[in-house]
Amino acid sequence: MPDALLILLSTIFVNNFVMAQFLGLCPFMGATQKFDAAIGMAAATTFVLTLASGASFLIEQYILVPFDLEYLRIIAFIVVIAGLVQFSDIIIRATQPLLHQVLGIFIPLITTNCAVLGVALLNVKQSHTFVESILFGLGGAIGFSLLLIIFASIRERLTHADIPLPFRGAAINMITAGILSLAFMGFTGMN
Repeated sequence: MPDALLILLSTIFVNNFVMAQFLGLCPFMGATQKFDAAIGMAAATTFVLTLASGASFLIEQYILVPFDLEYLRIIAFIVVIAGLVQFSDIIIRATQPLLHQVLGIFIPLITTNCAVLGVALLNVKQSHTFVESILFGLGGAIGFSLLLIIFASIRERLTHADIPLPFRGAAINMITAGILSLAFMGFTGMN
């Protein structure tokens, strides 16, 4: 169990995909303008990222490696991710139509979120077991979600702040993301 906790905590805080490996920056910057959209995007990404980690492990171990098809790894993982995104899009549209309208284009963009593909490829590279793959995906998703929610909260507060003209818009967002990155660097000695 300590290994499972270590995998979760290290992917959430120490090796956060957005802050340490710069994966998933597009939804990090794009889906965090409103708090509600950030929560919806976080939930959808958590669902896709966790399932994609397990599914990619199974495809790697039971299809690609036995049939010597490792060269098709990226294509196979992209197909799995695209299928999971479509499935989550259908679920969100059926259960939460307002959230689906708020998220709009960001749900299909999960397919091209490099963090989702990056987690699947990192699982293979690090030779995780099935359970470790799921935990790695879940931890990465929780870390990604945590950042989305924190950044969305800060951005909503910044809309009411008196920011000097040259720093408004993208500039203050980049400064804020940099400070968040420094905060997450504080967890580096944790593992």
